[in-house]
Amino acid sequence: MKKTQKYGLFLFFLLGFYGAGGPLYAQQPVRVVASFSILGDMVAQIGGAEVALTTLVGPAQDPHSFDPVPAQVSALTQAEIIVINGLHFEPWMNRLIKASQTKAKLLVASAKIKPLYLQGDEKIPDPHAWQDLEMAQQYVRNIASALIAARPDKAEIFRQRAKQYNERLQTLHTQAKEAFDAIPPVLRKAVTDHQAFNYLGAAYGVDFYALQGVDTHDQPTYADIKRLTDLIAKKNIKLAFTQAMTDPRLLKQIVEATGLTLAGELYADALSEPQGRAGTYEAMMRANLRTILTALGQKPDF
Repeated sequence: MKKTQKYGLFLFFLLGFYGAGGPLYAQQPVRVVASFSILGDMVAQIGGAEVALTTLVGPAQDPHSFDPVPAQVSALTQAEIIVINGLHFEPWMNRLIKASQTKAKLLVASAKIKPLYLQGDEKIPDPHAWQDLEMAQQYVRNIASALIAARPDKAEIFRQRAKQYNERLQTLHTQAKEAFDAIPPVLRKAVTDHQAFNYLGAAYGVDFYALQGVDTHDQPTYADIKRLTDLIAKKNIKLAFTQAMTDPRLLKQIVEATGLTLAGELYADALSEPQGRAGTYEAMMRANLRTILTALGQKPDF
């Protein structure tokens, strides 16, 4: 047999066993890159050991100040699926994808979700849709569909994990809804650092008024501060919540000046470290809901 024929057969063998659709390829974990920790956890919950996951912006890290390193560009190059939130949450991702020249499938986890818009600007979608537990279930369905498409032979595993995960999220949503419904609507209002909880507020009838816009690095102006202090007086707001990974000093000054009660810390754009009280997405939402309900006089049993 000629050398070129042997080489051709060798390539055929490799493609059959390691290429897309080959039996050994199908046994390999799906190589997934998630843009930030909340999406990374969702992928991990659904994918389990059948996924090799890289999360670009890890726990307790701010996606708004992300600065990629070469190893992360390499991870994108090797990825089969890249999972992003979309809704303009990761403006740096397009540059990163271009730099990596990846051939991965891009999954927008917020696909099929009808977004809310930022307060004061009806043209800019609010990207924080994961703060609504029902919308998060669409994230789960989208991620599961992408994993099933990548490894059809694992479809039932991914489908069952997604189903069980969404059942837990729906149970938490139902419990929270019942708890919030027991609180008079006039009391369901609070101040936060930046606009991250519009979806949570819409889901449970809580009005959140933010000092900053969507970006944690936006610097509030004098007009922003005056607008917020006027709203606190006008709407008789009593509570304020700081947010993990934001500088709370200015909000604390407003709290002192207006007589608000500083009622705890909420998680917006990132999980805590694994050992913290928001180490998973499910734990993060439970922690946020418990913090708010406790401040409003409830004793949540979830």
